[in-house]
Amino acid sequence: MPRQLPADVRAFVNRSDELNQLDAILAGQNGDRLVVSIHVVAGTAGAGKTSLVLHWAHQVKDRFPDGQLFVNLRGYDPGEPVTADQALRRFLRALGVPADQIPQDVDDAAALYRSLLAERRVLILLDNAATVSQVRPLLPGTGNSLVVVTSRNRLAGLTVRDGARRLTLGTLPEPEAIALLHAVTSGYRPGDDEEKLTELARLCARLPLALRIAAERAASHPHMRIDDLISDLRDESALWDALSTGIDEEAEAVHSVFAWSYRALPESSARLFRLLGIHPGPEFSLHAAAALCEHSLSRTRQLLDDLVSAHLLEQIAPDRFQFHDLLRAFAAGQAQSDEPLEQRNVALRRVLDWYLYTAGAAQSWLRPSEQHSPLAASTASVPPLVFADYDAAADWADREHTTLLRLVPAAVSAGIDTLAWRLAEVLWIARYPSASDSDWIDPMRAGLAAAERADQPGAQIRLLNYLGMAYRKYRRLDEGMECHRRARELAHRAALPLEEARSLNLIGLIHLESRQLDPAADHFERAAAIFRDADEPRRAAMALSNIASSRLDAGRLPEAEEAAEQALAAHRALNSERSVGNALYIVAELRREQGECEAARHAIDEAIDIALNLRSHVLEDFWLLTLGDIQRVAGQYGDALTSYQRSAKLHQRLGDRSREALAWRGTGQTYAAMDRYDEAAAFHRQAAAVHGQLGDAWQHALELDHLAAVVEMADPQAARAHWVEALSHLVTYTDPRAVAVRSRIEGSLADPSA
Repeated sequence: MPRQLPADVRAFVNRSDELNQLDAILAGQNGDRLVVSIHVVAGTAGAGKTSLVLHWAHQVKDRFPDGQLFVNLRGYDPGEPVTADQALRRFLRALGVPADQIPQDVDDAAALYRSLLAERRVLILLDNAATVSQVRPLLPGTGNSLVVVTSRNRLAGLTVRDGARRLTLGTLPEPEAIALLHAVTSGYRPGDDEEKLTELARLCARLPLALRIAAERAASHPHMRIDDLISDLRDESALWDALSTGIDEEAEAVHSVFAWSYRALPESSARLFRLLGIHPGPEFSLHAAAALCEHSLSRTRQLLDDLVSAHLLEQIAPDRFQFHDLLRAFAAGQAQSDEPLEQRNVALRRVLDWYLYTAGAAQSWLRPSEQHSPLAASTASVPPLVFADYDAAADWADREHTTLLRLVPAAVSAGIDTLAWRLAEVLWIARYPSASDSDWIDPMRAGLAAAERADQPGAQIRLLNYLGMAYRKYRRLDEGMECHRRARELAHRAALPLEEARSLNLIGLIHLESRQLDPAADHFERAAAIFRDADEPRRAAMALSNIASSRLDAGRLPEAEEAAEQALAAHRALNSERSVGNALYIVAELRREQGECEAARHAIDEAIDIALNLRSHVLEDFWLLTLGDIQRVAGQYGDALTSYQRSAKLHQRLGDRSREALAWRGTGQTYAAMDRYDEAAAFHRQAAAVHGQLGDAWQHALELDHLAAVVEMADPQAARAHWVEALSHLVTYTDPRAVAVRSRIEGSLADPSA
C-alpha cells in the first residue's frame, strides 16, 4: 500500500483551482514563449507548494518533448541564494554544453542559453525566486517554452516588462484549514470545538505551514485546553504585532507561529534549533548536529526528535535532517538574537572541525596514494566518523557533496583562515570520485586566498597545484600552467624539493595535454629523478607512467613499452589501484597499436574493473575510449558503439568536452568500418568542430584526416580541402607519430585520384 502524503501536501495537490488555471494558461499558449509568475503567500511555501507545481509539471510533461529544467533559487534561504549566473551554468550543462565552453560573462551565457532554447519546447521551473534579477537571465528569448516562477514576492517587473501571467497561491479555504487541523490532531486529542478550531486557523492565517506547526503543538499537548493554546498564540501574535515593521499579515502569522512553537521548546531543544541555523549546508546529519551543540549522540537525537515532533525540522533519512527554508531563516535569526557571538563562532568552528576530521578519515580510503595534509588527533567531544571501507567513505562524500562545497566559504566568512585552507586541502582529496572537478574551483580559490593571508607557503603550493589540476581537466591550460609554475617557484624558494618535483610533474602534464611532448618528457624525467633521490617510490612510479604516456603519444613504442611495464610492476608492488589502472590503460593502448588485441583487451578490462570498483566515472569514461577502439578493431561494432556512447555521456556529465569529442571520433570510425559513411562523417564533423573551438590543433588535424577519409569517395574536393587544412595544423609537430601522419596525408594529396 503506498505511503499516504502528509496532510498539508495532500491539501495542495488537491487544490484543483490553481491546477486548472495553469492548464488554461498553457492551453492558450499561441506558440510564443510564456512566463507564469506564481505569487506564493508566505507559509504556503514548502512541501505543499513544490508538490503542487511538480505534480502539475508531471501531468503535462508530454507537452514538452524537449524536457524540463528545474532549479531551486533559494531566494529566501539565510545563506547565499542561487545567482542567475549559477543557475544558467546548471541549465547549460543540462542542455549539453560542457563546463569549459560556458561563457564566463553572464550576458554571454544567457545569450547561449536563449539560442539553445529557440528551437525547443521546454518547461522551465524556477522555484523560490526572490528578485526579478534572479529570473530574467533564465527566460528564453523566443520559442515555445513555458517558464513557471514561484516567489513570495509579486515580481511585478516580470508582469510589466516580460509579459508574465500572475497567479496567487494563497491561503487554504476555511473548511480545508480546519480539516488539516483535524487530520494532524486526530487520535491525540478529544474532539475540539469547531468554533475554537476556526479561531486557531484564523490566527494561523489559514497557511498550511503555520497550521501544521500549530496542530503538532496541539497534538503533543493533548490535555491542554484549546482555549489556552489559542491564548498563548494570541499573546505571541500581539507581541509580534508590536515589533512588526509593516510586513504583510501572512508573514506576521507565520513568524508568530514559529516564535510560539520555538518559545515552547525546552531550552536545550531551542538552543539546538538556533545553532542549526548557522550550519553551512542545506541538510545535516545527527553527528554534525551533535558537533554544533556539543552533546552526546543519544542526547542530540532526543533533541532532534523534539524538533521533528514540533514540525520545526524534517527528517529525510535515518539520522539526516533538513529545515523548511523559512524555518532555517528563522533559526538563523534566533541564533543572531539569542546566542552570543562568541558562542556562535565556537559552535561553527566545532562543526567545521568535525567535517575536517571526518573528511580526513575519508581521504585515506578515497585517495590513499595522494599527498595527505597531516592533522593532529581530534580532541572534540563528538569524534569524527570512521569508515569501514572505501564504499562507506565514498557514500559519505557523495551524500555530503553540497555541504562540503560550502565549508571553505563558511570558514572564510567567519574569518577562520587557518581552518579555511586546511579544509580546502583535505576536501580536495576527499571529494567524491565521480564529482565534477569544476565544482571545486571556487572552494580551492577561497582556500588559496586564505593560505596567502595566513602566510602558509606549503598550503599555497598544494592548493595552487590542486587548482591547476582542476583547470587542466577542463582544458583551461594557460590558467593551469600559471598555477603550477607559481607552485614550483614557491617550492624552490622554500627549499621543498618534493613539492617542486610534484609541480614539475604537473607542468609536464600540461605540456602533454598541449602535445608539447619533448618538454613534457623532460619535466617528467626531472620529477622522477627527484622522487627517486628522495626515496619516494610511489611518486617516482607515477612520473614513470607519465614518461610512458609521452613516448606513446610520440609513437616511440619500444621506449613507451619499457617505461609502461616498469611503471605497472612498480604500481602493483605498491598496491596502488588507481595508478595500476592508469598503467594498464597505457599497456592496452600499446598492445592495440602492436596488433595484440587479446592482450590489449585483457589489460583494459582489468583497468575498467578498477574504475568501477573505485566508483570513478572520471576513470571509467576515459578508459572506455580504449575499450571501444579495441572492440572496433576486433570487428565488434555494436559493442564498440555502446562503449563510445557511454563514454560520451559520462564525459558530457563531467563537462569534459575534449574527451566527449574523442568518443564521437570512435563512433565515426566505427560507422566507417560498417560502410555507413554519412553517419561517420556527421560524427567526425561534430568532433572536428569541438577540437577547433578548443584550440587543440593536433586533435583537430586528426579529426579532419578521418573526415576526409570518409567523404573522399562521395566528394573528393571536400576531402582534399580537409586534408589541406589538417596539414596546416600539423606544421609545428616534429615527433615520429606526427611526421608519419603528415607524410600519409601528403601522400593522399599527391595521389591524382585524391
